[in-house]
Amino acid sequence: MLSTTEKDFSIDEIVSKMKRPEVGGFVIFLGVVRGLSRGERIERMTVEAYEEMARMEMDKLRKRALEKFKVTEVTIIHRIGDLKPSENIVLVAVSAPHREEAFEACHWLIDEIKKIVPIWKKEKTPSSERWVKEDIRKK
Repeated sequence: MLSTTEKDFSIDEIVSKMKRPEVGGFVIFLGVVRGLSRGERIERMTVEAYEEMARMEMDKLRKRALEKFKVTEVTIIHRIGDLKPSENIVLVAVSAPHREEAFEACHWLIDEIKKIVPIWKKEKTPSSERWVKEDIRKK
């Protein structure tokens, strides 16, 4: 499952849909809107996307992860619109027969999503608005 949506999502529903007899575990990354950034309180975050391209790139990453890591299923959901601190913003869920593959795939996926998928975030603080520049760790 791949989605860019303004609606929140249920982790329980997603896991339920991903269960299969061969699955031994799930690894889930849940990103939420920070309430504090660069020492300032965040009032809201606006998330924008080139939605058609975002879904296409997420689909490519999903397919690569399924092949590269031998996982069973991958779900990627990214919220768009105006979000408040502590609200869900991104979910990457990976199921696999064994935990090692699921952990590796989930870690790889969230890093690749931040590098490749055309999604932009703007933080609104009491004093200003600023676009967020992603800081992807170099390995």
